[in-house]
Amino acid sequence: MDLWSLPACAVREAGSQDGSPTGSCPKQRVKPPVLWGGCSGGNDGGGHPGHSSTYRAPSSALFFQLHLVALNTPLSGSMRGIRGADFQCFQQAREVGLTGTFRAFLSSRLQDLYSIVRRADRSSVPIVNLRDDVLFNNWESLFSGTEAQLRGGAHILSFNGKDILRDSTWPQKSVWHGSDSKGRRLTENYCETWRTDSSVVTGQASSLSSGKLLEQKASSCQNAFVVLCIENSFMTSSKK
Repeated sequence: MDLWSLPACAVREAGSQDGSPTGSCPKQRVKPPVLWGGCSGGNDGGGHPGHSSTYRAPSSALFFQLHLVALNTPLSGSMRGIRGADFQCFQQAREVGLTGTFRAFLSSRLQDLYSIVRRADRSSVPIVNLRDDVLFNNWESLFSGTEAQLRGGAHILSFNGKDILRDSTWPQKSVWHGSDSKGRRLTENYCETWRTDSSVVTGQASSLSSGKLLEQKASSCQNAFVVLCIENSFMTSSKK
């Protein structure tokens, strides 16, 4: 690559006396390709039925954004606690090549949903799906009094590329969250810290038919609902 193809700030750095960076170039996040091995077509995202598909991030991946993605299967309220849910988010994200930190979209005994995303990223970074389609303008907009109303026509995808509203993998179109509309924990409604599927215990959930992620509805923990995962920081440093 010659200097004419570099941004001006990089040319200045390349021409410095000792060849060291000056720090004037802004950092950009370039996301690696995302791969999934599930079948495409029909209800799970396009492509040719019966063939595995390869998802490659569009050019918007150069901009800062946080992904909201569903686990590949529904879960009852028994998730081995918040750590068990977080681990599934981490594991499934890594399987498709996403290197950011993903956490379960849940409140629990020591965690408010609102606090999951890093403070510096809450007001200025868009929330997108696996295809980088914008779902919300930023994290704070989920807790602004609309019960996290999705944009019209928005599609939430699972890590293996399925549309959770259309695909039969999720017969019950509801999502667990355990929170009030402001993203604060509801101690009587999070399935005993996401450790039970008892029919007489409840967890706070939202019907996706409403187009909202934070609708206020107490549901039996025996139900198998969607569990979402939120990328809680766009920083991809190995130190994170």
